[in-house]
Order: sequence, then structure tokens, then C-alpha cells
Amino acid sequence: MADLDALRSRFARALDRAAAPGSGRPDPAPYADNLLARWQEPQRRYHTLAHLAAVLDHIDVLEEYADDPDVVRLAAWFHDAVYLPERSENEERSARLAERALPEAGLPAAKTAEVARLVRLTVTHAPAGDDRDGQVLCDADLAILASAPSAYAAYTAAVRQEYHFVPDDAFREGRAAVLRQLLGLPRLFHTPHGRREWEATARHNLTGELEMLSLWDSPAP
Repeated sequence: MADLDALRSRFARALDRAAAPGSGRPDPAPYADNLLARWQEPQRRYHTLAHLAAVLDHIDVLEEYADDPDVVRLAAWFHDAVYLPERSENEERSARLAERALPEAGLPAAKTAEVARLVRLTVTHAPAGDDRDGQVLCDADLAILASAPSAYAAYTAAVRQEYHFVPDDAFREGRAAVLRQLLGLPRLFHTPHGRREWEATARHNLTGELEMLSLWDSPAP
């Protein structure tokens, strides 16, 4: 179980460091609690508090590569804050939530806009070569792909549970398309750490999952 108090503190620290200096900002706790409630919604199986905490942990590992790591952390909090598996506009709705909530919480307009931009970037996970903050967020979000075999298996099972309403054949076809798209990218990770530590393992995991899906689709002998 994720430590809710620890997560609240992490949100408050990131907001405090990123926000405009001076007193008069509202208490960050209600904003953190709203986000924590969203991340605990019952339809989630992979996009849960555990995923949020893991992304934040990976940002901590990668923060030297970011221009504004606390803005990246806030983007992590919002990047799946709106999540309905059957909907395709989750990232856009999450970005709009950030655009509404963060100015109230005391974040300057420019940094609010950057958080929203980063959230929208998680649609493609394709940051530009000079987008250091985007590279850190995307690498942190995709780091699960480089997990050890047992953790990767748990990840794929959780994704299937989130899409329980999709028939098996359709899910396998859609998932295989996602895996082929990822494997077709020139690189999955953009930071030096991600390329060095995660790229090869992630490609191995993706290739293995795609092979397993193809076996399901193969006719019986």
C-alpha cells in the first residue's frame, strides 16, 4: 500500500518549490487529497497510487536531467489524474484539470502551462531532443517497461484487468499494435540514464510480450 501521508508531503514539497514565492498560498493538502482520491478510483488496476509513486521515484532518479524537476513532479501527479480506460481523451482532461487546479494552488501561469504541456506529452511519449523536462517525465512514465520479469508480468496483468470489458481477441490485437509501435521507435528512453539502464531490458520485455500474444493468435496444430 502506498503511504498516503508520504505522498501528500511529496506533493506539498513539489508545489512549494515550484510556486511563486511569498505567503498567502492556500493549504496544499486539499489539492493533494483530491488527486489521491482520483488515483484510488475503482476502475484502476495499473494506473494506481503505486504507479504514481513509481513515476515520482523515477523522476527522483532522473532529476539531474530536468530543467525544472518540481514542475515535472507536478506533471506526474496530474498525468493520469483523469483516467477512464474506455475513454481516449484522458490526457487532455488531466491537463485541463491541472490548468484549473494549479493556479488556485499558487502556481504561476507559465509553470501551470508547462505542467499541462507535459501531461499532454504523455499521449505520444515523444519529447523533442531539447525538451529536457519532457524527456524526464516520459522516461519515468515508461520505466515500468524495463522491470524485472515478475514485475513486468504483474504490469501486463494489471493492464488487462483495466481493459476487462474488451474481448480477448480485440485486446490482443490492440495490445500487439501498441507493442509494435513502441518497438518501432528509434529509442524508448531519452535521458542518458534511461538509454543506458532501461532501453535494452524494455525492448526485451516488449518483444517477449509480443511473441506471447502471437502464440495466442496462432492456429492450433
